[in-house]
Amino acid sequence: MAVVMQPHPYQAPMGQPMGPPQMGYAPMTGVPPGLEYITQVDQLYIKQKIEVFELLTGCESKNKYNVLNSQGQQVYYAYEETECCHRVMCGPGRGFIFHIEDNTQREIMRLERPFKCCVGCPWCADGCCAYPIYIYDGAGNKLGMMRMTTFCCSPVFGIFDNSGEQLYRINGDCCRCQAPCCRADINFPVTSLRDGSQVATVAKQWGGAIREMITDADSYKVSFPIDMHVVHKALIFASTFLVDMILYENKDGGGAN
Repeated sequence: MAVVMQPHPYQAPMGQPMGPPQMGYAPMTGVPPGLEYITQVDQLYIKQKIEVFELLTGCESKNKYNVLNSQGQQVYYAYEETECCHRVMCGPGRGFIFHIEDNTQREIMRLERPFKCCVGCPWCADGCCAYPIYIYDGAGNKLGMMRMTTFCCSPVFGIFDNSGEQLYRINGDCCRCQAPCCRADINFPVTSLRDGSQVATVAKQWGGAIREMITDADSYKVSFPIDMHVVHKALIFASTFLVDMILYENKDGGGAN
């Protein structure tokens, strides 16, 4: 009997090309299943879908994202799993699970953030009120974790491996606003804890005046060396969803302010 693929909750927008079905890639030694495609790229673009219901009612909807390559092809998509009351009552402080799947609907990564009632307090960002996200591959193996480490004038995030050792630091900017007169990307440089050098960049891109003013649907570009270890690429890629949730989930960009 033929297996019928069920429609996914978020497909590519009309007119947007689908990238290669990653399931066709041969397994690679040391590469978690499903992440073979990431070994071949140095950029990914993450574009959040505008939710019409949220726009009309003001009620927070589940976030959904396209993940594109540099040719504009969809290579992954991500969608949020949360309780309605958490989205409405807790806003960017909610707990969640993000599923990241390839074009065959196979889960290749999963991001989990447990709910904490005090999450996001700037004065104890390095303690009980940090924003931890635990990152797993499609088989459920822990790849690492990301959390806020400080939040004074600007946020600072740490990326940790599966043993808890910090690998990278992501520095935020004191000014995180974009406006018609200020359309430049907002860059979050990723620096190595080993030598302090910048190894990657997460950049929030200008989405246009109307989109920036009335929605919280944002676009990001993630850049890293093509020869970077695939797990480290995956961790930096996953960190974008935490940056978006904390800093830009509200229209005013005040997720944790």
